Amino acid sequence: MNFLTIGHRGVMGVEPENTLRSFVAAQDAGLDLIELDLHLSKDGALVVMHDAEVDRTTDGTGPIADKTLAELRALDAGRGEQVPVFEEVLAAVRTPLQAEIKDVAAARALAAVMHEHDLVGRVEVSSFHDEAVAEIARLVPGVRTALIASRYGTDIVERAVAAGAATVCLNIRRLTLEVVEHARASGLRIIGWVVNTQDHLRLVRALELDGATTDYPEIKRTARFTA
Repeated sequence: MNFLTIGHRGVMGVEPENTLRSFVAAQDAGLDLIELDLHLSKDGALVVMHDAEVDRTTDGTGPIADKTLAELRALDAGRGEQVPVFEEVLAAVRTPLQAEIKDVAAARALAAVMHEHDLVGRVEVSSFHDEAVAEIARLVPGVRTALIASRYGTDIVERAVAAGAATVCLNIRRLTLEVVEHARASGLRIIGWVVNTQDHLRLVRALELDGATTDYPEIKRTARFTA
């Protein structure tokens, strides 16, 4: 079984998260997928940022939704990096992407880009929100989707199946063998997050998960040798 290593917002443990610099570093480290987050700007651009506000990761303040792309471009996202748009990430790296969307509106905007650039084979779409997963699946036939959960029980499996997701991305701090077995019985792939230590890595390998989302590129090297 191939164990996937997924770069969390690029390699956010060593580079400014959700920046082109971070994504290129993740690709250079040989990570199998790169995870990123998408929000819509005031003028409808798909911008790459985790929070709904710019305060934590830039030198600006306020909600992304209240700012135009030009206003977002003027911000420093760390080490002089600009806030990228999704299309720039597509051009900057070749590594497959896992794009997290926050709502149905982002699902619709992403669907348009996926159709325009023929991205079904390159981009997996994830979300904490069942309705966003279901919407992107409806709009982009054949797209691979994942339902993310932080606080969950075995019901996450039924939710994922109902939304049409093939994968669940689960907080490893709440992961149990019961949840894993239930997911496997329903044919779901399981990714654990966030895996940043050897103990975390041993846990996800012992539970025979399909992969791990990590902040650090070193996990790629050590994952190969962890039984």
